[in-house]
Amino acid sequence: MATGSHQLSSFHTKQASGQHRSSNVSRSASTKMDLKSGLEECAVALNLFLSNKFTDALELLQPWAKDSMYHALGYSTIVVLQAIMTFEQQDIQNGISAMKDALQTCQKYRKKCTVVESVSSFLSRGSLEQMTEEEMHAEICYAECLLQKAALTFVQDENMINFIKGGMKIRTSYQIYKECLSILHVIQKNKIEQQFFYEFEGGVKLGIGAFNLMLSLLPARIIRLLEFIGFSGNRELGLLQLREGASGRSMRSPLCCLTILAFHTYISLILGTGEVNVVEAEGLLAPFLQQFPNGSLMLFYHARIELLKGNVEKAQEIFRKCISVQEEWKQFHHLCYWELMWIHVFQQNWMKAYYYSDLLCKESKWSKATYVFLKAAILSMLPEEDVAATKENVVALFRQVEGLKQRIAGKSIPTEKFAVRKSRRYSPSLPAPVKLVLPALEMMYIWNGFPVLCKRKDLSENLLLTVEKAEATLQNENFSDYSVDDECLVKLLKGCCLKNLQRPLQAELCFSHVIQSEKLLKFDHYLVPFTLFELAFLYKSQGEIDKALKTLETARNNYKDYSMESRLHFRIQAALHLWRKPSSD
Repeated sequence: MATGSHQLSSFHTKQASGQHRSSNVSRSASTKMDLKSGLEECAVALNLFLSNKFTDALELLQPWAKDSMYHALGYSTIVVLQAIMTFEQQDIQNGISAMKDALQTCQKYRKKCTVVESVSSFLSRGSLEQMTEEEMHAEICYAECLLQKAALTFVQDENMINFIKGGMKIRTSYQIYKECLSILHVIQKNKIEQQFFYEFEGGVKLGIGAFNLMLSLLPARIIRLLEFIGFSGNRELGLLQLREGASGRSMRSPLCCLTILAFHTYISLILGTGEVNVVEAEGLLAPFLQQFPNGSLMLFYHARIELLKGNVEKAQEIFRKCISVQEEWKQFHHLCYWELMWIHVFQQNWMKAYYYSDLLCKESKWSKATYVFLKAAILSMLPEEDVAATKENVVALFRQVEGLKQRIAGKSIPTEKFAVRKSRRYSPSLPAPVKLVLPALEMMYIWNGFPVLCKRKDLSENLLLTVEKAEATLQNENFSDYSVDDECLVKLLKGCCLKNLQRPLQAELCFSHVIQSEKLLKFDHYLVPFTLFELAFLYKSQGEIDKALKTLETARNNYKDYSMESRLHFRIQAALHLWRKPSSD
């Protein structure tokens, strides 16, 4: 990793002075950008990007984006990185557009008979003479652009059926990467001299690693379908390739690093079990944090790592610093607002949490329905006099949610659908609004916040007190159509608090209550499969692996058509992968 970091720093002087960018602009339009210059300028642009000089990076790359494959790739990668980090739908659309242009530029440099169609014949003769080094790089750049397409599909929608449809389109990328891996092995075996072999190798490791990692996350039934059309995903291989790429001297080494960091600090939480390799994440980030101490991306991941270690207050401080170091990309601020909102939810500082949810409602375009629901949910946790001081109308906010739901290319966002369903308890068509119970903690559960709190006994104890207070209130209320659902939600949340506090017997009683109430639930049918998932974790923590696996299989196979189903299936797949893993791994 240190080597890859050094590769970037070697261009630091040029970047800081701005001379490289100005020389680029002054070139005549007829000048051809060779492979060496393209790689060098891309490394400078990446350095600029990691130093928060986003516009400078784009301005360096944009003039040659239609003529140089690496400028095209670099330009589209920065735009796509912005889309993935911010989850802004406009950024995603910009990423798709930039990627299409980059694909056209890369296509110009590819061998007319593509790698997928012809590489096997090259390999059978043990020779790559028919393919120039530039054409090899064009293949890897083309495949990388298609990989960005896969990543954007994944970010845009968690719906598994839509991912399968997109999967057919990215098959070409996957095939190219596999063939490029074969080329890599031939070059290494035959010791063929190439000036920029390390860059080609870095591209292969990024692609093979990211593809394997991404595909390994998918639920088993989806993997079986994808294997039928030629895909396969091996998580260990993916992480190994990315680690090797991150430790190399390729321009792509920081991208390999950032991919692993995203996996450890985000994907493992939202689409995984919440069991995070913080030690590796810290080790990978350290050299980049040293080189870019004020880089927004580095600070953001630093804060996430501190949060996952249980250092909530330190994470809070670093997120604030991440906001203060740059004004150019406000979308990075929105990521930090989101994190700070949840930190204040963990601390039950509801007015501060409301402040950040309100900022997101006003400034971010990702999911207005989710933000407004969260704002209303957080306000619901406050005493009425505090709500009055904000001049907000909680009922009116919940009623706005359904009208704010988006459809992107015909697709709905799962968290928005969940928010809409919950908000219907405030519908004007009902005789009177039916107040949601602990809605902010329910959303915290949906976003897998409880594993973050497991290292903080004080915060878990405070949450348990809040949940038990709601439990007592429910017991004194008149029975209604929502009573069983509300009671089961409270039992699930209470069980999660008890599990965090290492009180497994009491936690199991709470989870069992939910499961036994299955046939009495009227609205929140998601509670039973999600509770089975929590129960499986409880069994696993007590060493009852077989019982845990059986419970996971029940949750996966016996329930369908409930809220957030895709997200739970991703988590079940992650748990099965970890728990069934042979000891030799």
